[in-house]
Amino acid sequence: MTDQSTKNLSPRQASERVALTIKARKRKESQFLFIGQSAVAVAIGFLILLFAGILSKGIPGFFQHYVTLEVQLDAAKLDPTGQMTIESLSQGDFDGAVRDSLYLALGNPEGRKAKRDARKLISSGSSQRLMTYVLNHPQQMGSTVAMKFAVDDDVDSFLRGFISRETSEADRRISDLQISYIDILDAQNRLSYEISDYLFFGSASRDAEMAGIFGALIGSLFTLLVCIILAFPLGVGTAVYLEEMAPKNRLTEIIEININNLAAVPSVVYGIMGLAIFISVFGMPRSIPLVGGIVLALMTLPTIIISSRAAIRAVPPSIRDAALGIGASKIQTIVHHVLPLAMPGILTGTIIGMAQALGETAPLLMIGMVAFIVDVPTGVTDPGTVLPVQIFMWADFAERMFVQKTSAAIIILLAFLVSMNGAAIFLRKKLERRW
Repeated sequence: MTDQSTKNLSPRQASERVALTIKARKRKESQFLFIGQSAVAVAIGFLILLFAGILSKGIPGFFQHYVTLEVQLDAAKLDPTGQMTIESLSQGDFDGAVRDSLYLALGNPEGRKAKRDARKLISSGSSQRLMTYVLNHPQQMGSTVAMKFAVDDDVDSFLRGFISRETSEADRRISDLQISYIDILDAQNRLSYEISDYLFFGSASRDAEMAGIFGALIGSLFTLLVCIILAFPLGVGTAVYLEEMAPKNRLTEIIEININNLAAVPSVVYGIMGLAIFISVFGMPRSIPLVGGIVLALMTLPTIIISSRAAIRAVPPSIRDAALGIGASKIQTIVHHVLPLAMPGILTGTIIGMAQALGETAPLLMIGMVAFIVDVPTGVTDPGTVLPVQIFMWADFAERMFVQKTSAAIIILLAFLVSMNGAAIFLRKKLERRW
């Protein structure tokens, strides 16, 4: 249709006006492109700030200070019955063995206060560490071994520079005598700053230097195992039925609408449902991976169903027609042709759903997985917690060392999430077929 404003213009005037119009349009496109690029740059900037803050606090959380002591493994003192079992070793004086080696390194301090301040230098879990070593190395009994013990969290904070020796003794958590002991150990090159084995192999603890993520990590794996065993077959089966076999009527429309609505329900609602049904009605124990996995499976189901339906719908109709044309049944067509071609999209949606479940905290808090559990779960019915809840609990503790361990645990959780999303992208690129 001819523009009325240019109808009575000469060809040259019309050309000039069109050129101006094109120039204005290109200018607006450039402005829109600049706004979009600026928005992306701002988002990337905030993301960099977020990761920089987490890494700056989290990387030191992977390390802690240790003190090396020469411990005399006296069989009569550590293994009174000589049976070399957990029951026998539990009767031994491992605390005394660690204390004696510390006193020896400090020049055998005299007086109750001096010895009490010396004992506060090392972690209260040092005796358990020594017992574990003796249990795993019985041949060392009767000899003197050099062992590394974690220092107390206050001592660790002092060595990191968070506690200044210039501060008056009344205003800091370690005494002048303890600082002199630290100087003695440092002069003897007994102090070291190393990767924290407690972080990776320890479990829940009120002592910051002994706290670790191993128990929470195992609990997360059990919870996700229950979740995927329940959610994957149910989600894929529901998607296949709704997309390939269900009649298009009012009932299926209501089901589809409710599935889409369930995908937007806040996760805490699923936790309330788990508390009301599985714990209150069925009497299942609190704080076990089985209940947590069921709740997360219900939360993940809508995501898997929606992504699986989209993947199945993307398979060309010609594939179905060709299979039916050579005599395949409806089920054979779905199982042998449609599902294999849709599997990349199904797996992608499932992995993303599992990554979402791995990072959830609210529904698990509602079913009691916030309990303080020291033992590592050995099955889905043992009490346990998960990594996001462990992070939530650590963030509430006041000790300085918990701040760094919380950030370190966040880095580990983000690494799992990025790995799962990367696996989803890899599987999709590896398995997808183009038509």
